[in-house]
This record gives sequence, structure tokens and C-alpha cells, in this order.
Amino acid sequence: MAVYIWQGQTRSGEAVNGELNAENEAEVINKLRAQGVQPSKIKKKTREFGFSFGASVSVKELVIFTRQFATMIDAGLPLVQAIDILASAEPNKGFQRVLYTIKADVEQGQPFAAALARHPKIFDDLFVSLCHAGEVGGILDTILARLAVYMEKAAKLKAKIKGAFTYPVSILAISIGVVILLLVKVIPTFEDMFANMGSAELPGPTQFVIDLSEWMQANILYVLGSLAAIVYFFKFVYGTKRGRELIDTMMINAPVFGPLLRKTAVARFTRTLGTLLASGVTLMDALEIVARGAGNKVVEKGVMRVREKIAEGRTMVEPLAETGVFPPMVVQMIGVGEATGALDTMLGKIADFYEEEVDAAVDAMTALLEPLMMVVIGGIVGGVLIAMYLPIFTMGDAISAD
Repeated sequence: MAVYIWQGQTRSGEAVNGELNAENEAEVINKLRAQGVQPSKIKKKTREFGFSFGASVSVKELVIFTRQFATMIDAGLPLVQAIDILASAEPNKGFQRVLYTIKADVEQGQPFAAALARHPKIFDDLFVSLCHAGEVGGILDTILARLAVYMEKAAKLKAKIKGAFTYPVSILAISIGVVILLLVKVIPTFEDMFANMGSAELPGPTQFVIDLSEWMQANILYVLGSLAAIVYFFKFVYGTKRGRELIDTMMINAPVFGPLLRKTAVARFTRTLGTLLASGVTLMDALEIVARGAGNKVVEKGVMRVREKIAEGRTMVEPLAETGVFPPMVVQMIGVGEATGALDTMLGKIADFYEEEVDAAVDAMTALLEPLMMVVIGGIVGGVLIAMYLPIFTMGDAISAD
């Protein structure tokens, strides 16, 4: 993903410019045309070295801005005045500077959506496209209110998934840390004690743990370096297109997390597509936006394939079924919505259902993993301690026999 600087004209002939995140120039052209802009110049932005003081805006801050903005537009305030009021009251100074920049661009005659597009790190393709549809249709207040609801639900879903993955990863990291600490700091104390006691031969489990401790002490730097290298390698591979596609495929087909990821993908797909269609965005543009924001390369490829088939004149049902990502029930319900002309409404109902399914799946998985992880940690720590106390028990039995 690179940053491209662009210049172009709106349908009314106004000159506009800005920046966009995209894979290539063709994607930049498609994004701009979806916003009603005809590009005249596109240039890849060169990398700048030094410190970056760009605005960092949380989802909560963006939702509050969107809701307040929708209320002001609904109350009849002019666009520039509404932006000025919100900017002057914005506590986030970085976001405030961005809002004043947007206000200046709108005052110079740029469309609101084009002004937003100049700040892709804050306003993504979905936000910009919906605002463009609201501007063109004269329903910007309605679109903004709908967008705020969408962002709140998307943030809730993301937090659920993040929590589901954070718990087992945290427990695993703690387990590894505890084991390393035992082997490096605790076991040597027992080893010295056994040596001073003059134990001739240690039990097998005890000797194994002591040997493992000696190896860990001699190679602790290599172990920590290897763990860091594994994490770096994973991030590097996931940062490549082919690597991310491979990892996403493995994750979505995993036995425990796979079903949860599929349900999440369905919920995100239906919620985003339904919101776009209900706001007046065309199906082809909506599918492209949904694909780019899917967060999973398998789903992204599937949605883009669906888009290609629809461009050839086919309905959504067959291409969706061919992706292998969407359950038959979802495909059938989308087919019914498409046939009855109520696709956006049907997508909203599917999204509601699958968001509840994600909640239930996360709760069930957490309830299953919590005792399982406790048993694993307890088994490891308990096994090490028992192995260390075996010689003491053996010596006690020998003394009792004498």
C-alpha cells in the first residue's frame, strides 16, 4: 500500500487535489471516479524521513464528530459553519487542524467528499464514498447518522474479535515467560541444593528438568533472539501480498478460530454492503469498497470475483456461493433480497443475526479456553515443581525405611 498525490476535476469543473492510499494508480483512478472526480495527474508520494506529526483520531472521536455533524446539518446549518463549530470545539488538536483544513478546502469550492479524501488516514474509502453519495443525493445528514451507527457497530465487532484473540495469546506469552523464569532462576537453586546434599542419582524427571535448565541458561540469549525473530518474520511475511493471503487462508480454515473468523467476515460484509447500498452507492462501487475493507485476503478475493461476475451480467447468488466463504443460508437470503429489490434491508438483517452469532461464539470460545489454558499452565508449573521435589520425597522414604 502506497500514498498517491492526485489532481483532478469534479463533474462541475472544480479543480481538486489530495492524497490516497492505494496499491497502484489504477486503484487511485477507481477510487476517485467513485467519488465523482476525474483525475488529471497522479503521482506516487516519495517517502519522507523524519518525525511525523499527523493527527491520530480514535473511532470514538470520529463517531462523536459524525453524530454532531449530522445533527447540525439536519438543523439547517451551512456546511462550512458546521465544520467551523466542530473544529473550534474539538479537543484533539491534530484532528482540529485537519477539520480547519477541510473547512478551507470547502470554502475554496471543493466538494466535501473530495476534501475528506485528502486525509485517508482519518476518513477511509467508506466514509468518503458515503459522504459523496449524501452530497449528490442531498441527504448528507441522513448518511452521516447512518455512518455513525455503522462505525459504532463495526468498532464493537472489532473489539469482540480482538478480545477473543488477545486472551489466548496473552496466556501463551505468560506461560512461556513463567517457564523461562523457572528454568533460569528457580531450578538452579534446587540443583545447588541437590549437589550439597550429595544425591548420587536423581530421578529421571528431575534430571530432565535440570538438564533443560542448564541448556536454557547457556542459550537464553539465543532463545529470546529466536522468539523475536519468529515474531519479526511473521510480521514481515504478513506484510507481503502472498504471505498475507496464505496466512489468512490458514486462519479462516483453522479448527477453532476459523468458524469465528467466517462469521465475522459475513457480519462485516453484510453490514458494510447494506450501509453503502442504503445510502445510494452503486452495487459495483459498493462491492469494491467492501472488498478493500474486508481485512482478509480470502474474503477480498472472493468479493472482487463476485464483482467481476456481476459485471458480466450474472446475479450475486452464484458467485457468492462459489467463494466458499459465505454459508448457503446467507447466499439464499441475499438472493431473496436481490430478487425482491430489498437487498439493503436483507443485508441489515443478516448482519444483525451474525453479529449476535459472533458474540455467542466469542463467549463460548472464551469459556472453553479459560479452563483449558489454566490447566496447561498449572500442568507445566506443577510438573516442574513435582520433578524438583521428587528427590526430597525419595530421601524422606529412605530415611523412614532406616
